[in-house]
Amino acid sequence: MAKKRKEGTEEEELDFKFPTFDEEAYLKRERRNIKTMFISFLFGLLLAVISFGFWSMISKDLPRFELVLLVGVVYAFSFKYIFLRLHIDLTGFGKKGWATTYATYFFTWLLTFIVLVNPPFFDDEPPHMEIAVLPAVQEMGGTVKIVALIIDNVGVNKEGINFNMVYPDGTNHTPEFTFENSIFQYTYDTPNPLMGTYNYTMNVKDVNGRAIPPITGSFKYNTACLQITSSINPNIKSGDPIVIHADEKISTDNFLVYYTIDNGTAINVNRKETTGKSEYETSPKYQGWTSDENQTVRVYAQVSHYFINVREAFNNTIEDTSVYNFSTGDDSSIGAVQPLAITDLNYRLPQLRLISGTPGFDLAIVLVAVIVVGIFFKRRKKDNTT
Repeated sequence: MAKKRKEGTEEEELDFKFPTFDEEAYLKRERRNIKTMFISFLFGLLLAVISFGFWSMISKDLPRFELVLLVGVVYAFSFKYIFLRLHIDLTGFGKKGWATTYATYFFTWLLTFIVLVNPPFFDDEPPHMEIAVLPAVQEMGGTVKIVALIIDNVGVNKEGINFNMVYPDGTNHTPEFTFENSIFQYTYDTPNPLMGTYNYTMNVKDVNGRAIPPITGSFKYNTACLQITSSINPNIKSGDPIVIHADEKISTDNFLVYYTIDNGTAINVNRKETTGKSEYETSPKYQGWTSDENQTVRVYAQVSHYFINVREAFNNTIEDTSVYNFSTGDDSSIGAVQPLAITDLNYRLPQLRLISGTPGFDLAIVLVAVIVVGIFFKRRKKDNTT
């Protein structure tokens, strides 16, 4: 019985015949696939140009990329009509053929559209500017720095920046400034500044002439932006508070108050948490003070600013024009405590944050990721079935 079964199996194996390869049908199918892919590629290019026209006409206040994306998706449903009008035989085209057609069209349209709506083909974005005044209020004899970060997708030249100032006496001035590596800098430095408010106006446009609305601001000179407000009693002790007041316009998080004793030791001052940002407190308990002495105190402040994606601190110093004379009592605790170290506030430097200027690019990445994941799981499912 075993022998007969074996012979039967061999006969069945010998009866198997390979299917006949239809070369003509294969070539016809491949030509059809190449033709449909080429048509979808050309259609993607054409629709990208049309979408670019819609993009340039739609207001920036509307969700432009979403509307243009909707146009691209809607027009994708016209492929069947296009193929039929071109007398393309869709017999056996199947899901794979349609998936290849739509993918070729979509990625051609998306990539071409993104290229067209960005420089050098199109510039729709005015410059971006951040500005800081260091400090907003200054003592007589001090300097004021105006710094700004100006960035643009096509670039800004110094000639595209117009900087104008109006002094407290009403006179107009166009001072000289520097602009290097996207950083605008101007320093107002005069031995005898006018008391009052200085107003400035900045107009910025890129190399293509796209401008931002005028930026205005001001700074002041007065004699009370930094001062000791507590009473100066004779023979002060180590625990007697010395309160320093800073103008609220300059007392920010990136702000450091300190003082020197007899133009020597510099002592950091702590902010009073109970009275807000403008009050700072110290006492003669810190090193640098000596007991039973007449000592001269000068008060200073450092204000700093950092721009996004710029690893550089911009600083300026305020010096109180008043000089304070203290007399300390006979107290062994005077000068016994080490003060906090004077720093340049670099520890407050924020983390870098990237700024994306490509419209809708994040959404495009999400769509591509969804499509790739869908194809991956579909193939995996097919392999498991096989």
